[in-house]
Amino acid sequence: MLEYDPSAEIQALRSTFANIREVVDVDAVRAEIARLEDEAAAPGLWDDTANAQKVTSALSHAQASLTRVEGIERRLDDLEVLVELANEMGDEDSVAEARKEITDLEKVIGDLEVKTLLDGEYDDRGAVVTIRSGAGGDDATDFAEMLMRMYLRYAERNKYPVKVLDTSYAEGAGIKSTTFEIDAPYAYGILSVEAGTHRLARISPFGSADKRQTSFAAVEVIPVMEEAQEVEIPENDLRVDVFRSSGPGGQSVNTTDSAVRLTHLPTGIVVSMQNEKSQIQNRAAAMRVLQTRLLLLQKEEEAAKKKELAGTITASWGDQMRSYFLYGQQLVKDLRTGYEVGNPASVFDGDLEGLINAGIRWRKRKIED
Repeated sequence: MLEYDPSAEIQALRSTFANIREVVDVDAVRAEIARLEDEAAAPGLWDDTANAQKVTSALSHAQASLTRVEGIERRLDDLEVLVELANEMGDEDSVAEARKEITDLEKVIGDLEVKTLLDGEYDDRGAVVTIRSGAGGDDATDFAEMLMRMYLRYAERNKYPVKVLDTSYAEGAGIKSTTFEIDAPYAYGILSVEAGTHRLARISPFGSADKRQTSFAAVEVIPVMEEAQEVEIPENDLRVDVFRSSGPGGQSVNTTDSAVRLTHLPTGIVVSMQNEKSQIQNRAAAMRVLQTRLLLLQKEEEAAKKKELAGTITASWGDQMRSYFLYGQQLVKDLRTGYEVGNPASVFDGDLEGLINAGIRWRKRKIED
C-alpha cells in the first residue's frame, strides 16, 4: 500500500497563505463590500454615470478578491481530505491527483503572493500601454507588432478587458506604434515592470542575406488616471491636429476626420487617438492620456530633484531590460532579474506570468534596498 505524505508541502502552502490573508485583511474587504453594496443600492446611483461605474467596479474588484482568498482556503482544506483518500485507496491515480492539486495551489498562491507586493501609489489602477518600434527597420516594426500581440494575448488569457486606442501602421511590416488600455484592477502594478527597451535577435525574414538582425522596441506603461484633471493644461499650450483614421497600408477606416493628435508644446509630448467613433471622443481620450503623462512627468521631476539634493541619482531601469533570442538557442531572458524562459513561442503567445512575477519581486527588493 502506498504511503503519500506531503505534510511539509501543505504546511508551507498554509504558511504562505496565512501571510497573504493577513496582508489582504479579509475582514476589511468584507466591510468594504458591505459599504459598496449600500452605495450600489442607493436610489439615483446612475444619475452620475461616472461615479456609478466607479462604485460598481470597486465592488466587483472587492468581491473577486474575497472570492479568490476564500476559494484558496477551501482548496487547502479539501487538499488534506484528498491526501487522506489517496492513502486509503492506495493507488497511483489518486496520489497523482493529490500531487497535481498541490502543484496547482503552489502556482495560485505564488501568483497571489506576488500581487500582495503591489502597494505602490497607482498599482491598483488600470494601465495604458504604448509600444514604439526602435532601431531595426522592418524587423523593428514587426517586433513592435509581435509585442502588441503578446500583451493582448496576455490580457485575453487573464480575461482583462482591452481597448486599442491608437495604432500607427508601418509602410512595410508591422507597426510604428500602438496604444491600448487594459481596464482591470492592478493592471498598472502588474504591467509596469514591462516598461523599458526590449531587444529581439533573430535571422531576419525581411533580408535576402541569411544574417542575424537585432531590433528594438520601447514599451511605456502608465496608470489610468480617472481624475487626471489634477493637471490643468492651458489651451495655448496645446496644438490640436485632426486627421482621417487609417488601417494597415494606409487604408481608410473612417470617412471623416475623426482622429485627433494632441501636442503639448512646452514638453513636446504627443498623444494620438483614432479608435473612437467621433472627434470629440478621441480628443477626450487623448486629453486623459496626456494629463496622465504630464502628472507622472511632474512626479518624476519632483523625485529626481529630491535625489539630486540627496546626492543619490541612480537609474533604476536600464536602457535594455529584456532580450528575445529566436535563433540558435531559443531563449527569452530578463536582464534585470536573470529570469529565463526557453520557449519564446509561449512568451509571444502571452505566457508572461513567470517574467512578470520575477519583475515584481525584483522591483520590491530594489525599493526595500
